[in-house]
Amino acid sequence: MSFRFDNSWLRDLDGSFLRLAPDAAPAPQLLVFNRPLAQELGLDPAVLEAEGAGWFSGAALPEGAEPAALAYAGHQFGGFSPVLGDGRAHLLGEFLTPDGWRFDLQLKGSGRTPFSRGGDGKAALGPMLREYLISEAMAALGVPTTRSLAVVTTGEAVRREDGALPGAVLARVAASHIRVGSFQFHAARGDAPRLKALADYAIARHYPDLAGTPQPYLAFFDAVTARQVDLIARWMGLGFVHGVMNTDNMAISGETIDYGPCAFMEDYAPGTVFSSIDRQGRYAWANQPLILAWNLARLAEALLGLFDADPERAVDLANTRLEAIAGAYRAAWLAVMRGKLGLAAEAPEDGALVDDLLAAMQGADWTLVFHRLSGAVAADTAALRALFPDFAAMQAWLPRWRARLGACAPEAVAAQMRAVNPAVIPRNHRVEEALAAAGAGDMAPFQALLAAVQAPFREDEAYMLPAPSGFGPYVTFCGT
Repeated sequence: MSFRFDNSWLRDLDGSFLRLAPDAAPAPQLLVFNRPLAQELGLDPAVLEAEGAGWFSGAALPEGAEPAALAYAGHQFGGFSPVLGDGRAHLLGEFLTPDGWRFDLQLKGSGRTPFSRGGDGKAALGPMLREYLISEAMAALGVPTTRSLAVVTTGEAVRREDGALPGAVLARVAASHIRVGSFQFHAARGDAPRLKALADYAIARHYPDLAGTPQPYLAFFDAVTARQVDLIARWMGLGFVHGVMNTDNMAISGETIDYGPCAFMEDYAPGTVFSSIDRQGRYAWANQPLILAWNLARLAEALLGLFDADPERAVDLANTRLEAIAGAYRAAWLAVMRGKLGLAAEAPEDGALVDDLLAAMQGADWTLVFHRLSGAVAADTAALRALFPDFAAMQAWLPRWRARLGACAPEAVAAQMRAVNPAVIPRNHRVEEALAAAGAGDMAPFQALLAAVQAPFREDEAYMLPAPSGFGPYVTFCGT
């Protein structure tokens, strides 16, 4: 046995799930297995490699699993849906690591549920490999994220707009799958007891130090806000575009969740959008901090009755917190950028310095500009200059940055910058090459790209080069 299941969600949160088993894959094969993650979680890799094809495809269940589809609501592109839920996913259960940490084990692409809304509940191989790849890249970059434990092919085809595709299931590990939409589900029904039970559960599971404080639900909202502010600032610093920042895709644990139409921005443009369905740019790179605040406002709405028994007082308490989000985000963003620029302490001019840098680097490769800036600490600008058709604005900005660095040792600053500015990201053309090859039965490009993004601060020129001429504009899809 590899999992120590303790399924508290099913035990404590009646009315928040439906018990049902995943579909049994007809001919499962374990295609990708995350052995380092299994070891990190105290699981037995040998057992998982032997049993994983069945356990991670629905063909068999590990001992202690109690599969269920979780219920939640959500605002999708601004429109509210009172019932969403796991339409192609099954929570197998919660397991405890040897040191007592609790994680969800969920299958994605594991079949229809009552929440499927007409979908087939299945997943194609490409999107599942994509989530595995990008989530592992994010973990290596130090970004809080759900993790991928395995991808299993099912032996059946799924039909999408581009024809029949090989089916697959992803086994995902998360601190939990509690979303903003989980609270919206009960709030929309006026079910105050279950809403309170969920809030108490979330506090006990993720913020136990808040239990017993005078205003635990306000403190809970503040804690979720702090984690989300930090998370989105980290996304922005890496040029990451999530693509579907719906309220059902915001986890209260502070982890990145649901890698659908996501991608890393290459040439810097604030309005960058990759999702095929985001035609208005709601979830563009530059809008992500605004959506952060919008989503948190929806969480506050759901929790109002817990903030204070007096409705007016509850609204005032919520508004005070919501008005502070922009300032908190700006502080977190500048902290991220100071790290990227090698600045050791705060200074009043940092905001203008960062804003002017972004204006100067429009159209240049986001990742490579910051990676090569480390060489420019000591005035070696040749590699940086090659990224710009017109270097004049950057040339004017560089002396201001060096003056801000002061008398710091150039080599020490450069080393610090190289430790936070990746050389390698999952570049979009490389991702597509790897997924196309995997769909044709060749996993070698995927494994090579995976190895590169798992060591993002190590220079590997083959995976650092921008897309070849003619690639793009790049469009991603949600995979359903």
